[in-house]
Amino acid sequence: MNQALETIKLGKYRHFKGGEYQVVGTARHSESLAVMVIYKPLYDLKEGELETWVRPIEMFFDTKEHEGETVARFAFIED
Repeated sequence: MNQALETIKLGKYRHFKGGEYQVVGTARHSESLAVMVIYKPLYDLKEGELETWVRPIEMFFDTKEHEGETVARFAFIED
């Protein structure tokens, strides 16, 4: 894979289940070269929860079935 590193709008996103997250950037997986979104939860973490998450960009922007509707997994809220 020799694709250019994709970028997304940095800022606050809401997960379809309600949590809010701050997207801080993108990165490339060292083996597969897949573009990953780096994000952090904006809610109080419980003991042992991770502070930084990474998800393939395609998965970050996919859709889910929720309460009988097709919705975005993450929706942009604000910068």
